[in-house]
Amino acid sequence: MSDDDTGATDGAGRLAGFLPYQLSVTSNAVSDLIAERYRNRFALKIPEWRVMAVLGDTGAMTQRGLTAATLMDKVAVNRAVKVLEDRGLAARVANPVDGRSHLLALTEDGRAIHAEIMPLALAMEAELLSSFPPDQQTMLRDMLAVIRLKAGELSRGA
Repeated sequence: MSDDDTGATDGAGRLAGFLPYQLSVTSNAVSDLIAERYRNRFALKIPEWRVMAVLGDTGAMTQRGLTAATLMDKVAVNRAVKVLEDRGLAARVANPVDGRSHLLALTEDGRAIHAEIMPLALAMEAELLSSFPPDQQTMLRDMLAVIRLKAGELSRGA
């Protein structure tokens, strides 16, 4: 039976070249690799680390803000926040702008773990990008930023 008879190989070939699929698979492979390096040492899953990374980078923010910043669904963010709070790595703090809501922030322990993980994550990033010369690394970052912006524009226009 040829590929034309089943369509299986053609479909797999088209999927393998489909940009959203490539981005998703690549993102998962990179996230899994980094998570593997800190899962045992810090007992953090990928969603928990993503929330910690955002809070460590931007400071305190609302759960809605975390959902937007991580592009994770609100249930995943809620679960990650709950784990981080239960472990004493994040805490709710008063929102000076809106007294009806609260902000989430890393605790001292959370900031300490963030400070330990970031160098590991950055070293992994450097290792992953080491096959590219610096100008191609810059180009890759720029192209990804353009794709993110365009996806946001298309999403708002839908």
